Amino acid sequence: MKRIGLVVPSSNVTVETEIPALLARHPERFSFHSSRMRMHQVSPEELRAMNAQRERCVDELADARVDALLYACLVALMAQGPGEHQRVEKEVRAQIDTVVLSSAGALVEGLQALGARRIALVTPYLRPLAEQVVAYLEAEGFAVVDWAALEVGDNAEVGCIPGDRVLGAARGLDLTGADALVISACVQMPSLDLVAPAEEEFGLPVLSAATAGAYALLRGLGLDPVLPGAGRLLAGAGRSAAHAPAPPTIGA
Repeated sequence: MKRIGLVVPSSNVTVETEIPALLARHPERFSFHSSRMRMHQVSPEELRAMNAQRERCVDELADARVDALLYACLVALMAQGPGEHQRVEKEVRAQIDTVVLSSAGALVEGLQALGARRIALVTPYLRPLAEQVVAYLEAEGFAVVDWAALEVGDNAEVGCIPGDRVLGAARGLDLTGADALVISACVQMPSLDLVAPAEEEFGLPVLSAATAGAYALLRGLGLDPVLPGAGRLLAGAGRSAAHAPAPPTIGA
């Protein structure tokens, strides 16, 4: 049994359902343990205040002796500027002796595993934050060919965005030349049931913050990153990347 630690915004409910639902499809068994940072509005001010609570959350999960820790708020890191996931993951590794990952880093890793360079995004964020997510991914070397912002600022409401609205936003994107579609660049916006149908409809790899997080967790734990019905990333497309040496996860 592998213990997964999740550091989540207090108003987040989706990542604690989608990640377990994904990993339940794997032969390995997992348990899930969360620590929460207060955040309600997805705004620069509340994201900074939330990030300031990180050390307490990491200490709590260290007490649970988790085998891997996922900092599960993508925009909280991407809104702080390019390369923030690498800096934060390094700081957390200095605090806890375990595999350390972030949703922001997992999305980058998942796109790289697919060999995607030109991507499209659906985000729930207000436009200024969505622009920061786009800029972050472009700084990581991706070309964002088109993107959508659903303009939902209340994080609890993000967790209630219906799938047809998300899929409708994806249909409104110009996917010409895109290598992959990120149908939910947010662990709070539900999208797990949309990944496989969207791949069939659009004819290109589709991933979400949740499927990328599951991929990164499996790879970080040295497990086969293959899950049925979760899109091309978890259908074996990322196996070659998984067999490459993983980045260091323990120590400073």
